[in-house]
Amino acid sequence: MRTLCFLLFLVALPVSLARAQPAQIDIAGLREAFALAQDAPSKRYEQVEKRLREHPMHPWLEYVHLSRDLAQTDAKAVDSFLQRHDGQPVAGQMRSDWLRELVRRGDDAGLLGAYRPQGDTAIHCAWLRASSASRGNDAEWTAAVRALWLSPRSLPAACDSLWVIAQQRGVIDDALRWQRIMAAAAAGETGLMRFVARALPSADADKAQAYAAFIAAPDASARNWPKDVRNATIAVIGLNRLARRDADAAETLLDTLAAPLALSAEQISEVRYQLALWTVASYDPGAAERLARVPASAYDERLHEWRVREALARGDDAAALAALQAMPATQRGDSRWRYFEARLLERSGDAAAATALYRQVAQESNFHGFLAADRLDQDYALCPLAVDTAKPVRAALAEHPTLIRALTLFRLDHPAWAEREWRALLPTLDDAERREAVRQARAVGWHNRIFDLGNGPDALRLYRLRFPLPYASLLREQAKQNALDPAWLAAQIRAESTWMRDARSPANALGLMQLRPGTGKALARQLGIAWRGERTLLQGGTNIRLGSVYLAQMLERHQRLPYVAIAAYNAGATPVARWRDERPDLDADIWIETIPYKETRDYVARVLAFSVIYDWRISGQATPVSARMRGLHGQEVHHRHFVCPTTAGSTTP
Repeated sequence: MRTLCFLLFLVALPVSLARAQPAQIDIAGLREAFALAQDAPSKRYEQVEKRLREHPMHPWLEYVHLSRDLAQTDAKAVDSFLQRHDGQPVAGQMRSDWLRELVRRGDDAGLLGAYRPQGDTAIHCAWLRASSASRGNDAEWTAAVRALWLSPRSLPAACDSLWVIAQQRGVIDDALRWQRIMAAAAAGETGLMRFVARALPSADADKAQAYAAFIAAPDASARNWPKDVRNATIAVIGLNRLARRDADAAETLLDTLAAPLALSAEQISEVRYQLALWTVASYDPGAAERLARVPASAYDERLHEWRVREALARGDDAAALAALQAMPATQRGDSRWRYFEARLLERSGDAAAATALYRQVAQESNFHGFLAADRLDQDYALCPLAVDTAKPVRAALAEHPTLIRALTLFRLDHPAWAEREWRALLPTLDDAERREAVRQARAVGWHNRIFDLGNGPDALRLYRLRFPLPYASLLREQAKQNALDPAWLAAQIRAESTWMRDARSPANALGLMQLRPGTGKALARQLGIAWRGERTLLQGGTNIRLGSVYLAQMLERHQRLPYVAIAAYNAGATPVARWRDERPDLDADIWIETIPYKETRDYVARVLAFSVIYDWRISGQATPVSARMRGLHGQEVHHRHFVCPTTAGSTTP
């Protein structure tokens, strides 16, 4: 009955639907059409397909029907489709699917005719193998095979037959095998080292196997190796990897191997760099001494900043200031380090120099800029740029077929296909059109398109566009119910999922507030919410209810200090408790900077900066960041207003 109603609807559907705006498109009807396309050919599908031929979604409808069973699909039908839609995203999707099917069929002639570069290694290998008969050892083919072979990672099984041909023709020789073994060693791919070694002559194979064993578990047996460049290189790779796990053992082994293997001064410096880095990143005893042993020539930006953090963690202001002043000028000029230089100068009693630096940093619309403004007790440099799209631009994009397809595919729950259309669209748009496209994407819930606004000074000031606020009423309700700051709650969601209801992390954290199923199930039981598996967490309102309670629990567990709760939300309660025990007396800003995990360190700063912007969105003023970090939101604090800086600064993207 539902399908019959849909067909009756289609009969009355005007051809002008081809120009319908995304919000006006009948999504339920298109779902029905796509469902019919996935079935075997039928009269019903023919009627639907004919009626929708002028619709922007017709190519995708045709694709779904054609690709429903590629094992039975006629090559001529696919070729016709690819020719008719050449250059369109739907053709790229069809070609990718079809090439995989041709590889499965073993249809080399078809593969050679249909191939276009796909970024798919298995298909590329199959194409190179298929083309080997006609191309011989021409320079282009040989170079492509060798470049692929030298990958430091294992490659798909589809490449194995290509390697057989390449080795028979001498394209891959022992010298090239050694190059791949050394590349795999640098990547820590000991299994690949052992695999490639099997094709070497016996003595070389034994040597490569010994190298793999050393990379996996470095030991003093390497001191018996002859002094040569390859042996020294493997020793350094193994020592560097050991330094990550056990810096003390790596340092002892370095002393054992340096002379017997004739390690160069540069190689010793490289290992000492790793020893210092992994010691200081854990704030282990002896970090300052290991940092001092690294020659100045071996320092890079990462080691410079860790030297500052290590001194801050020890409370050694003089050493921290010296480390800051030793940074390259570009790095030292970053708002983060100018802020901490001002803090250290202020603590040393040089108020005038500190104030001058604070004034510079306070011109920037980011976490450290807001902190600097707090030190000066002044308003924040937040200068929003309004989005005022001209009517002709709005009208043109409302009828843009590529945008219509992208937004409609997103609404039909085909994000990968939608992404293909969106990526094809972006290069064709100017700045005003891009902003309007993002606005339309946000209107259908595709909020993470905001990252396509760019990072130019003007684009960064599009705060209303870059910081969505859906679920506003529920947000306020849950913030009040759980004694949370609503701007913080909104900022947490923006940082976690960019308001994407179906967001899923590699760790299987789900939904707006990125809750894991185990956590979500326990919270649902606690709140009396029906648990229907993972899909429960993909319901926006339910996810916010559960996540708000979880955030409130994190806050209660961590002395009601938001900056600690934010860190725990990202890194977990156990490591955060350890960091608090190790550095209990540090000021909030310094504790945040000394968080060992870069992801968590940046996350805390990002959420706190986002809170300022969401305060602007919600109330037009902001709780000072320094007060919010201590949990003083809603108390008697002097709220910050917003002013345009003399020179537009950067903002948190």
